[in-house]
Amino acid sequence: MPLNREYLGRTFPAAEPYEVSRVKIAEFADAIGDPSPLYRDKAAAQAAGYADVIAPPTFAIVISMAAAAQAMADPGLGLNYAMVVHGEQQFEYSRQLMAGDVLVAQPTISDIRDAGRNVLMTTRTEIRTVDGEHVCTAHSTLVERGGAG
Repeated sequence: MPLNREYLGRTFPAAEPYEVSRVKIAEFADAIGDPSPLYRDKAAAQAAGYADVIAPPTFAIVISMAAAAQAMADPGLGLNYAMVVHGEQQFEYSRQLMAGDVLVAQPTISDIRDAGRNVLMTTRTEIRTVDGEHVCTAHSTLVERGGAG
């Protein structure tokens, strides 16, 4: 079944709140091989002007992909996840993510288009604090191989 283009522009409900913790930030920094003390040491982060340890710039993928999963799993969309590869990722920050943030993420399917035999689907996920402060917008493009009409 081809990707349902009627989903273009559809916004999905916000995901459950995600609490950013020092432990998760440190684990993520370890996973990407970044030794920065700003990701592990509260005193170092405070000396740099932050209230607590900050997250690496790509940490938002943890939050945005969990939220976008509900869109990808919607049976009406028709995405064949077995044929999907990650194409591109971009983050636009209003401020750094940091330990103690409690965030909600709301995905929207912002683009669906053919590229040769493939279909590209882009999601835009708004990441905000539970109080509504914008922190980050994540743009993610998935490639469904062989899905073009």
